[in-house]
Amino acid sequence: MTEKPATGYSPLQISLHWAIALLVLFQLLFGESMTTVVDAAEEGTSVSATDQFLANSHYWVGLSILALVALRIVVRLWQGAPPAASEGPSWMEVAAKISHWLFYALLVAVPVTGLLAIYVSDSFGDIHALGKPAFIVLIAIHALAALFHQFWIKDGTLRRMLVPSR
Repeated sequence: MTEKPATGYSPLQISLHWAIALLVLFQLLFGESMTTVVDAAEEGTSVSATDQFLANSHYWVGLSILALVALRIVVRLWQGAPPAASEGPSWMEVAAKISHWLFYALLVAVPVTGLLAIYVSDSFGDIHALGKPAFIVLIAIHALAALFHQFWIKDGTLRRMLVPSR
């Protein structure tokens, strides 16, 4: 008996998506504390306990994102991804694929450049910092596209990332 192709994402895929999204949001909101701590170390000044805690958290959350993204890529290769929820213009499918692969690239490159900034050279910090505006733009496009599918096209795309379906 042939297995029916998946129409949605598995519970694991959905959990990974939202866990990574929340961790990235944390990084975007509190990542500046890392800069504060690094600058203070270079100047020989002290920082608040809150800034130190948030900088440490930034480091560990970044490592967590990298690990979860590696797992997410393995799961995607293993389980695949469902086809588009609706037949739309081909440019929309191409745009969706490009944006998803850009997310994967950023989710790997930003933590790696952060680690390189800490362990290899401060110059990687400048590259790492470019991740924040890139993430903000990509997240905005991603969220708007999901809302467009939900409320304009009404094809269930957003629901597939909220409710498991196999």
